[in-house]
Amino acid sequence: MALKVFDLQCEHGHVFEGWFASHDDYDAQQARGLLTCPVCASAAITKRLSAPHLNVAHLHQPAPAPAPAPAPNALQAEVMRKVRELIRQTENVGAGFAAEARRIHEGEAAERPIRGTATADERAELAEEGIEVLSLPAFLDDDQLQ
Repeated sequence: MALKVFDLQCEHGHVFEGWFASHDDYDAQQARGLLTCPVCASAAITKRLSAPHLNVAHLHQPAPAPAPAPAPNALQAEVMRKVRELIRQTENVGAGFAAEARRIHEGEAAERPIRGTATADERAELAEEGIEVLSLPAFLDDDQLQ
């Protein structure tokens, strides 16, 4: 079915699109008070002048074959494997993480991927200094399992 797309505007000037089966469908929804602004919920809606637009692209191209979705367990296992692989490529600096992150940020130490532990206060201070860090659960770090 081809849909008609209208530019609509509420009494407060918010402009948005409405998709309708026909002009009559728009008129019927408007008469029943079903049209409201998605921004302010005003029901005072008017149709704006716009170039006609019909959503018929689906008629001109074959539907793509659905890709087989990976099994959720397999996908989760693959994500976990990739994360652990990335973690293995970092240097564990332990409890000195915040200090070493600062040294790297200030150019006093070689730039390299590191991991370690930091308190919530230390992570907040690093963020205030413009040093981005990412907290990861310990179970992802193979060093923590040994």
